[in-house]
Amino acid sequence: MTKLLMRALAGEVLRVPPIWMMRQAGRYLPEYRATRAQAGDFLKLCYNPELAAEVTLQPIRRFGFDAAILFADILLVPQALGADLWFENGEGPRLSTITGPEGLRALKGQDDIHDRLAPIYETVRILARELPADTALIGFAGAPWTVATYMIAGRGTPDQGPAHLLKNADRETFSALIDRVAEATIEYLSMQISAGAEVVKLFDSWAGSLKGADFDDFAVAPVKRIITALKARHPGVPIIAFPREAGAGYIGFAAKTGADCVAVDNSVSPEWAAAEVQKSGCVQGNLAPGHMVSGGQELVEAAQRVVRAFAGGPHIFNLGHGITPDADPDNVALMIETVRA
Repeated sequence: MTKLLMRALAGEVLRVPPIWMMRQAGRYLPEYRATRAQAGDFLKLCYNPELAAEVTLQPIRRFGFDAAILFADILLVPQALGADLWFENGEGPRLSTITGPEGLRALKGQDDIHDRLAPIYETVRILARELPADTALIGFAGAPWTVATYMIAGRGTPDQGPAHLLKNADRETFSALIDRVAEATIEYLSMQISAGAEVVKLFDSWAGSLKGADFDDFAVAPVKRIITALKARHPGVPIIAFPREAGAGYIGFAAKTGADCVAVDNSVSPEWAAAEVQKSGCVQGNLAPGHMVSGGQELVEAAQRVVRAFAGGPHIFNLGHGITPDADPDNVALMIETVRA
């Protein structure tokens, strides 16, 4: 039987939606924390194929999700392009910055990224062998706008202000950076697919800060470019796009980009997303991650609401964003039980 996730992505309306969870391999699991300690630090874990495969498999063993998502990080692509990358404990990622044409010229070409990223492809190969037969394997990358915001600011920012400043002050350099990241992302995801990823997802975590023509130019167009190139190389491989907090920009996003599924966050209601987004095809989402912390009857009712809202079309059950480190694994189990009931 075809895997549930693949059936939903093909447009089938299922009585019980497939379920997986963004950041399902992560700090809320004690087994993940133990493996990360064994690796030494976050980047060493990403680049150790055996341990990265192990943490990818942990939530599958514990919860029986319908899909596993490769354990990696969206900032491995800028590192492969030549940026310095490190993680500050308790503060998150730090990157060397690109603030003008000279920084752009220092980057490598997209054909020179694979030596650095070879361990990631090996992780995919291990997972393709070891995952249960009914569990789909998802590869992923960051979308160019979100990756570029980190490359320009050197870190995550509340409003992506440095990227907006460069975009407005030197649109030529900014557009060239978006193009460079897009080309590298095509190569990176293509190699993941060749290694065994059955689905790939593009995470545009900061898409919501783009407005008007900028949304079309930097959230829609680069994603369309990536999807078009991947589908030419790998016909039949479905692609999920997640333009987080896009609001009305979610409407028509699949048609504009060629995505097979649009993931929606929990800033929009499931009823709105069903009416406005699901009419175009598969939707993924969109339980608020906070329910994984609070649990209880509110979690049960909220999960049931999501399932009911999307029951009329193809749907993949997921959170509206990644699970947080303070989540309770028992609440994850309750969520799955509720959805499958």
